[in-house]
Amino acid sequence: EVDLEFLGNLSGDPYILHTNLYSQGKGNREQQFYLWFDPTADFHTYSVLWNPLHVVYFVDGIPIREFKNLDAAGVPYPKSQPMTLYSTLWDAEDWATRGGLVKTDWSQAPFTASFSGFNASACVWSNGASTCPSSSAASVKYPWFSQQLDAASLQTMKSVQQKYMIYDYCKDTKRFPQGLPLECTLKTKS
Repeated sequence: EVDLEFLGNLSGDPYILHTNLYSQGKGNREQQFYLWFDPTADFHTYSVLWNPLHVVYFVDGIPIREFKNLDAAGVPYPKSQPMTLYSTLWDAEDWATRGGLVKTDWSQAPFTASFSGFNASACVWSNGASTCPSSSAASVKYPWFSQQLDAASLQTMKSVQQKYMIYDYCKDTKRFPQGLPLECTLKTKS
């Protein structure tokens, strides 16, 4: 599961984009960002690159988060189950709105979301096999299959994180008193 969630806000506060990644049924890999624009004022592009190398989250083509495939080091990576795409509106007022302090104003219902220019490119899982070949031939039909971030993109992502990230599970020692998740300690070594 790869999550992009918009958290409720008080009028005038910046909107928060909440990201999380689940693998082998385990999540708790949240990062949150203030958006540098009002997402309700106009359409923006939110995308995810998910390939055998990493999962990268983008906002308007700008990388904001990367989760590397560290499966060989013991960090579960989402690679063994087919994916389904969902879009929902749901009430998370018990945690998402300032930690549950702000409740949903149901008098404002119905709540809606609008989409424009939706596009998905993916390997299809059918009869126990994927349409993505296991060789470099995949890059011809699916160029994203081996796409990586170049040095400029990595620098842009680092800058966005320094400026707009407001929560990173890899820095939350109160939440993980027994020690940060493995991928966090591996990330600091690289």
